[in-house]
Amino acid sequence: MREDYIYINKKLYYSTVLAVIIMMVAGLLIDNPQLERVSAGYFFHFILVIVASVCLLLYPKYLTRSFRIILTIVASVYFYTLFFLYPDTWSTFIFLCFVPAVAILFFDAKIFYFSLLLNNVCIILIFVYIGLFDQGYLQVYLKRDLIGNVINFIGSQAIICFIFYISYGRIEKQQLYYEQIQQAERLKTTGQLAAAVAHEIRNPLTVVKGFLQLYEKNILPSDQSQKRHFSLMIEELNTAEEVVSQLLSIAKPSKDTEVEIVDVRAALQSVTELLHSYGLLNENKIEINKVEACYIAANNMEIKQLLVNIIKNAIEASKTGDSVTLTAKRKKDFVEIKVMDQGRGMSAEEIKSLGTPFYSLKSKGTGLGMMICYNIAAKYKGSIDFQSSKDKGTTVTISFPEQKL
Repeated sequence: MREDYIYINKKLYYSTVLAVIIMMVAGLLIDNPQLERVSAGYFFHFILVIVASVCLLLYPKYLTRSFRIILTIVASVYFYTLFFLYPDTWSTFIFLCFVPAVAILFFDAKIFYFSLLLNNVCIILIFVYIGLFDQGYLQVYLKRDLIGNVINFIGSQAIICFIFYISYGRIEKQQLYYEQIQQAERLKTTGQLAAAVAHEIRNPLTVVKGFLQLYEKNILPSDQSQKRHFSLMIEELNTAEEVVSQLLSIAKPSKDTEVEIVDVRAALQSVTELLHSYGLLNENKIEINKVEACYIAANNMEIKQLLVNIIKNAIEASKTGDSVTLTAKRKKDFVEIKVMDQGRGMSAEEIKSLGTPFYSLKSKGTGLGMMICYNIAAKYKGSIDFQSSKDKGTTVTISFPEQKL
């Protein structure tokens, strides 16, 4: 799960932390048997209260996995210190059982598994020590019913795991829902923008382009420099018209497109033939590899439009002579189409921004093509996933529900 996802209500957080610090200080000063003789153990307890308090107060400023691991370790050391310093207080063992519960608050699976493993190893060592070496002088209440306490500990770990899986699953769904809302807001904003300006832009563009084409025809053959200037202006106007067309397709998506059974193998073959000459410009080959016979319910033209955009991006990201590989297979109840290149790759932040209006990694890109791809995928209950790293290429996985014949 992304580390920047967890939102902290600082007012509530600091109020809770203040209450926790007060309880830790109270445990240190009120009716503490260690106060009768200020030993090294009491001093260590005092230092841990300070360290734990500082970590809790600094946490909102350092929402990183490293700091969360430090906080988990500090909490573990604190509870184990209480366990060994105050053996007559039976409740300290309950704290040990629920040490991994601290990691649940971070909604990070790796930290939770780390905490669970660390705590279980430590508890096993404690039980082995009590069962083999301790003669009942240190942990009397555990020694009296060692088997029962082992069973209780196992039960507590099962409860903690159950709570973690339930809460973590819900947070993941909430995160997905949040990202879908963000994408919907992007589409809404772009649609409103497109609806407001696209028609107003297209009309003057058409007029200017028409006059330029007319003047281009009247240029004398000897004046080639002026002819190139007119050709360049017309080419740029064509680019502007393409952007306007993309804006219009987002602003007014067709809801009445015909849904048909699309043969994925045939669609990939058709798109490959279409982009073959485009790939040859930089000696890039498009290779179809391991394509199973699979079908999806969608509009054939829109699926081809999506594939053209994705494959064209892969070609443009590739180095001269590299190949773009296409695969398609059935996976459970879905059809997975993979487009793999060996190009420049993308960082996690760049992947996160894909589909944002007017965000593009290409010098003349608008980002609208990728946005349309996301739109088409969502329309037919599909998804687009990017796996990439810098200078190691990109794998795009396009998934659609499989259509049984």
